[in-house]
Amino acid sequence: MDNFFIEFRDPLFSIIIFFAIIFMITFLSYWWGRYKTKEDSKHLDKFLRQFRALPSKNELKILISSGELSHKAWLLLANSYVKNGDFEKGIEIYHEILKVSQGKSEKETMFLLGKVYFKAGFLERSKKIFLEILKKTPRTPQALRYLLLVYEYTRDYKAALEVLEPLGALNAEIAKDEAYLKSLSLLNGVGLSASQKADELLAIYVTSYRLTYLTFEYLFRVNPKLAWENFDSSRSESLTDILWSLDSKNLDLDIIAKNSYLRELYSARGDVELASSSSIFEFDVLIHVKNASLNATLSFEYICSACKQRYPFSFHRCTGCHEIDTLKVEWRLAKDYHKDFSEENNSFQ
Repeated sequence: MDNFFIEFRDPLFSIIIFFAIIFMITFLSYWWGRYKTKEDSKHLDKFLRQFRALPSKNELKILISSGELSHKAWLLLANSYVKNGDFEKGIEIYHEILKVSQGKSEKETMFLLGKVYFKAGFLERSKKIFLEILKKTPRTPQALRYLLLVYEYTRDYKAALEVLEPLGALNAEIAKDEAYLKSLSLLNGVGLSASQKADELLAIYVTSYRLTYLTFEYLFRVNPKLAWENFDSSRSESLTDILWSLDSKNLDLDIIAKNSYLRELYSARGDVELASSSSIFEFDVLIHVKNASLNATLSFEYICSACKQRYPFSFHRCTGCHEIDTLKVEWRLAKDYHKDFSEENNSFQ
């Protein structure tokens, strides 16, 4: 008997018991988790079968009110419809949730509904929802941001600029938005000539040192001389597509000769012979084949440096993440169909 108590008090025995208990708890937790996951999956599959065709509004109200699924689960279901582009079903679910929700969940659901209306292009409805949210809780930066976007998309730049004041009071970064909205207001305004707009746009750029692409895209289109006079050679690469599409008569050869990137770019295009090679593969190929019969040029693709989304067209505000001035230009070799078309036209003359 004494031997038993001695073994019981042995530290090694205690350690064995301790690990045995941990093993049992881990084993039971693992199998219980598997069982619950399996049961939840069955329940969710059964529930989702009801939504192969969306129920009527009355059926939705009954289902949401019944509490069969949590409020969070209903939001996830609505979000899945929205992600698949089925805005109508998402909107119906959000509407029915709002009829039975209260407190904090109401604000969250209203915000999500406003976002769906915005994505679907119902800007007036979206604006009303965000204004209602701000009426109840003015210190809501997310709602202010989307309200700013609604005003921008409807070209109400004055109202959009007014939204920046409360955003600034909430310590949000607004300098880039302010410069951008002022530039859009200027370019879309009436009463000023293209030359006056160019001067004022340049003033905004010089003050903020932002919106390089927007500024020089407009300047090279309406006043190439002014653009070259204020051109920052360090920004050449970010403006490659604009520079590539410039008419030969609008080139400033003095500036081009002083910058290695511009020398290679325009040697590749065939305007000058200031570079015999380039470290950039596409430029190097074009420099070496410009006298050959191969009709090649550059094609461009545009990437948002914030969310990495790709576009076939340039942009000033990314439509994906809504960030401003995040455009990055990428290029690749492509067949010059314009040259082919010109040669075909000449053959018929």
